Amino acid sequence: MNKALLGLLIAAPLFADRDMDEHNKWMRESAVTLQEITNAGDRGIPEHLIRRAQCVAVIPNLKRAGFIVGAKYGKGVLTCRTPEGWSAPAIMRIEGGSIGLQIGLGETDVVLLVMGESGKNRLMHDKFTVGGDASVMAGPVGRSTQAETDATMSAEILAYSRSRGLFGGVSLEGATLRPDNDDDAKIYGRPVSVEEILHGHVTPPPAASALYNELNRFPHVEH
Repeated sequence: MNKALLGLLIAAPLFADRDMDEHNKWMRESAVTLQEITNAGDRGIPEHLIRRAQCVAVIPNLKRAGFIVGAKYGKGVLTCRTPEGWSAPAIMRIEGGSIGLQIGLGETDVVLLVMGESGKNRLMHDKFTVGGDASVMAGPVGRSTQAETDATMSAEILAYSRSRGLFGGVSLEGATLRPDNDDDAKIYGRPVSVEEILHGHVTPPPAASALYNELNRFPHVEH
């Protein structure tokens, strides 16, 4: 057998295992991020907003310096509510744009709450621009007043971030969000559309169980 071909045959399972380990890591880190943020008390996401959200995206360890010098990259998971519970997670990329004035060297965690069907439908597109194709605002934290709550309901997406232990609403104006079809195909073993995933037509991987444990603490309530 050709040595180059033999090398590829040997390396392929190793690359597949490495990819799966990376995907599992994103899901585990997303669960930890969500747990820490929702347990932050008066500094956390208001519980009633999570209960009303149609979808939740968690992008752990976003490279913040890139948004200053031009590199544009962050990756995490997105899941939406279905009649049977939360959908399997889709891998999402966030690129470009601005993430508020607190950006500096280091990393930050980002959580997006998609509050209605219109925002959920935008996630089915190849990509959309936050603040352009979809309305977004920095979400309130802690025990928000009724006036703040009413104001947030006009936004399709509420955005939050945590950096160096500090947590709060954040601006993502101009950033793009899009599904990573290549990573989804690696996770689910076949080409799969984001519509299939978010509509609940794909079996969730075992690594997502910790994420679901966190999300299931907040049963859905209608607006």
